[in-house]
Amino acid sequence: MIASIVIGVAIFGYAAWALVRFINRSKQGKCAACELNKSCSGGCSVPPEISK
Repeated sequence: MIASIVIGVAIFGYAAWALVRFINRSKQGKCAACELNKSCSGGCSVPPEISK
């Protein structure tokens, strides 16, 4: 019984954490949330003074 509750809380806790992380990254925009934003020049239009 207790194991089922702990497993359920862990699953719902992880789902809530993943949802919050997704929402926060989506608010940043496409390139700001990308893991390669420092080295990628593909789809972003970053002004030269910011990229230095």
